[in-house]
Amino acid sequence: MYRNLIKFATVLTFGIVVLGAFVRLSDAGLGCPDWPGCYGHVTVPDEAHELAAAQAKYPNQPVEVRKGWIEMIHRYFASALGLVIIAIAVMSWRRRAEIRSVGLPFFLVGLVLFQGLLGMWTVTLRLYPAVVTAHLIGGMTTLACLMWLLMRQYRLASPNRNKRFEQLKRPAQLALIVIAAQIVLGGWVSTNYAALACTDFPKCHGTWAPAADYANGFYPWRDLGRSASGELLQQDALTAIHWMHRIGALATLLVVGYLCIRLLLNDRFKRYGLLLCCALALQLMLGIANILFSLPLSLAVAHNAGAALLLAILVALNYRLHNKN
Repeated sequence: MYRNLIKFATVLTFGIVVLGAFVRLSDAGLGCPDWPGCYGHVTVPDEAHELAAAQAKYPNQPVEVRKGWIEMIHRYFASALGLVIIAIAVMSWRRRAEIRSVGLPFFLVGLVLFQGLLGMWTVTLRLYPAVVTAHLIGGMTTLACLMWLLMRQYRLASPNRNKRFEQLKRPAQLALIVIAAQIVLGGWVSTNYAALACTDFPKCHGTWAPAADYANGFYPWRDLGRSASGELLQQDALTAIHWMHRIGALATLLVVGYLCIRLLLNDRFKRYGLLLCCALALQLMLGIANILFSLPLSLAVAHNAGAALLLAILVALNYRLHNKN
């Protein structure tokens, strides 16, 4: 039951990460202007008198029932995940004599509670980019931790730790770091609505060196659409955010691609190599397609799912390389 709960939590977290991307990309992040309810209700108000009362309470924001439901469904699933993770922590404590460590389950409890706070601040601070990006990072971190915890539950055959095996450790670690950094950059692109700051590919605005304001683009403590000085954020700042993500994509291709080749040449890890190569290729194609087709919602959400999949694969691989069962 303990293992099955962890499996369920891992799959649920992946779904919540994808659903969170859908909330963000469909502009439903403020579908409910309050927290944890929606216009003071546990569900989205849809009766005429409820809608009138909601509009009177928030006169500057039109009531959009569809967006409200998108946001509330995300909250329901996130709340369910919190309960499942608490159950995992309780079970790990009760079985602490058998389980290697209870530290990670209890860390996950703290992380999911902090995620709840970030979700609240996302609404109350009205999509403050640093908070929304931190919320995305928290979701991905939860997924990575659950994947690590899940791998612990399996007694995998110990591979022959020869020189070729040991030489895979550093590339795998580097690939995980690069993917994590690229996820952060992608989150910053999304939360600043900079995905279409460059609409051509592979160049940006017809050049390999577009005019870019990196200082304002990557200044974290600013309101959405505003510069560090409080003025409207200019196109050059959005270009800087987008272009840096593309540079990160090139670094990801080189580092993760190199790891793919190394894995494919190793008989014991050929399956990991094939899976990682397919996930990387799909993610790159989705990223390019988002630019060429002007960010259709389905492709944009799939691109977020691809990032989560790459992260999960690399966490599992690093566990396999660094732990003896």
